[in-house]
Amino acid sequence: MDEPARDLQEDEDLILFRDCFSVKYIQSAALFCRLGFAVESDYARTGIVSADERLRHEAFILNAIFSSVAFLESTINELWSDAADNAYFFSDKETEALFHAIGEKWNNENYFDRIPLPVKYQKVLEIGNKPLFLEDDPVFSGIKDLIAIRNYLMHYRREWVTIQTSPTPDASTGAHAEKLGHHLRDRFRENPLAPKNLPFFPDRCLGHGCAEWAVTTSLSFTDRFFSALGLPASYEGIKKELLTR
Repeated sequence: MDEPARDLQEDEDLILFRDCFSVKYIQSAALFCRLGFAVESDYARTGIVSADERLRHEAFILNAIFSSVAFLESTINELWSDAADNAYFFSDKETEALFHAIGEKWNNENYFDRIPLPVKYQKVLEIGNKPLFLEDDPVFSGIKDLIAIRNYLMHYRREWVTIQTSPTPDASTGAHAEKLGHHLRDRFRENPLAPKNLPFFPDRCLGHGCAEWAVTTSLSFTDRFFSALGLPASYEGIKKELLTR
């Protein structure tokens, strides 16, 4: 039974706690990825997939993608909020100065809250006088593509797409899904559960290959980000547990 809220007595200490949801998100992403892989492995062995297994597979892959982007969001937000709240303890003056500068920028909501997610990371590198990610860097462009997939799925709008009935690649509706599909094609292994006559995106795209790419690309990006700043990553202690298959 939950204890009802009560006032602290004068001789009692107040305990403050800061959670780290970024770790929970990347653990979730890796778990969903492994579960999706298990369904595809069973299908590869038996050639049979039930309606329930197909639905579970879809849920696993979608949530691996959502959790990967949530990990990216919460990772940078946690760093900024720690700096703003002076909730950091470093022995070297350079890191202390970095977090102090980040905290000062946090006070301007327009500087942080309203800028795109990849730019938030770039801003921190800029404040720390560290080299920024190049726009054509495969890892940096990869997280932008991942965010585009998440945004398409999270803010989904129905649209007409073309299903090719002949080898002639002519007809196109110019739909957002088609553009994403052309951009992502050959980036990772297709969803083996999807019929081959369906559009590449989202149907044939959203399989374990995409989920695994989402997890590994997110981790590669944050690894390089923290390394550039000389900071330990929040997930450093559990990284070996983040298996994708």
